[in-house]
Amino acid sequence: MTNSRTGWPRGRTMWILGTLALFAAGVVIGIALGSVWIGLLLALIVSIGWLIAYESWRGRNVGIYDRDDDGAQL
Repeated sequence: MTNSRTGWPRGRTMWILGTLALFAAGVVIGIALGSVWIGLLLALIVSIGWLIAYESWRGRNVGIYDRDDDGAQL
């Protein structure tokens, strides 16, 4: 069985546009705070969260509830 999926995956365009919008917002916030580097750092942090949420949504793992998984317990 061969996989014929090649090229640009569907949905990647919206992820890239969303990431660019977050970085643009980061620059604007950075200018308002007086340092573009702070804004870019904030945009990077938010973009990582955006990537995690987007990939979770693409994998159809949003809203899955596992009653046996209570997180990390010591």
